[in-house]
Amino acid sequence: MKRLGALLARIFLAFDWPLLVILALFAALGLTVMHSAVGSTDWRFAEQSRNFAIAFAAMWVVALVPPRRLMQLALPFYVVGVVLLLGVEFFGETSKGATRWLDLGVTRIQPSEMMKIAVPMMLAWYFQRHEGDVRIRDFLAAAAMLAAPFGLIVLQPDLGTALLVFGAGFFVIYFAGLSFKLLVPLTVIGVAGIGTLIYYENSLCQAGVDWVVLHEYQKQRVCTLLNPSSDPLGKGFHTIQSMIAVGSGGLYGKGYMQGTQTHLDFIPERTTDFIFAVYAEEFGLYGGVAMLVLYGLLIARGLTIAMRASSQFGRLLAGALTMMVFIYVFVNVGMVTGILPVVGVPLPFMSYGGTALFTMGIACGILMSVSRHRGEQA
Repeated sequence: MKRLGALLARIFLAFDWPLLVILALFAALGLTVMHSAVGSTDWRFAEQSRNFAIAFAAMWVVALVPPRRLMQLALPFYVVGVVLLLGVEFFGETSKGATRWLDLGVTRIQPSEMMKIAVPMMLAWYFQRHEGDVRIRDFLAAAAMLAAPFGLIVLQPDLGTALLVFGAGFFVIYFAGLSFKLLVPLTVIGVAGIGTLIYYENSLCQAGVDWVVLHEYQKQRVCTLLNPSSDPLGKGFHTIQSMIAVGSGGLYGKGYMQGTQTHLDFIPERTTDFIFAVYAEEFGLYGGVAMLVLYGLLIARGLTIAMRASSQFGRLLAGALTMMVFIYVFVNVGMVTGILPVVGVPLPFMSYGGTALFTMGIACGILMSVSRHRGEQA
């Protein structure tokens, strides 16, 4: 009985309960929407239930690992990840025009997914080692550590994952003390570039115009965002149908499992990238706002954990992983509503997929580890 009591105490102490309650709500909401999205394909609902169980188990295991141990794992985890990305570049398997997978014999993995965790861990470890004496050269070194995996993922090509890895790494660098003044020139360049693209859209989106830095399909996604009606039955189909679904939901939605765009198969990838369109059609504007509020609570709790962390490593890592969730939500909802181009970013805890859920489970486990050990010094 004593052993059982000690085990239960360890299980309960591992959790950050406010965060766990929010995640439990997401699990219930995600499975409810998935049940409607899959229609008669019940096996995907069962698999998603299993994916949630695996993600929560991974979260609990990671929550038991103290931040000190995570710091020791940061460098080897990052190095292994970069080596695996190089393996993908030279020996990777190609599917649907992208080389993102590596066959290890016993299993096939997608190394870019692990970099969502490995990159912020590595950068947080680096700035922990230079705490109190961070110089410009340290930011340059951190930028190089971020650029290496980012560039390798872009080459696959996998712009969505590359964006998430870059975002997680960037926020570590920013929270470490990067001056906002250094970001102003980049912001000006970005705004000028977007303005130029919009002004010269007709010329730049012509067939045969090479954008050099982007693949042809990526160029078409940007051009489709600017004018979805240019190819309504082809490249613009995803954006147009998802916008129709979101708009047709109105204020209150059409009701659970009553979405016509969903169940008449007009919404493409409705269980993965475009599941927010399914949700918005059935639950309307009020339901969409309620979901965003729930995400807001998740992000607020993550940032609270980051602020209360007792070490630089914990603060930077928890803050970056929390902001990665924000990037997930912002990009996914943006592309579904036609504000951003389609880049294949899932909606956290809602989209179907074991890998993405497993990654988010590990990220939340790290948040719980930082919360649980906030009284310890690194």
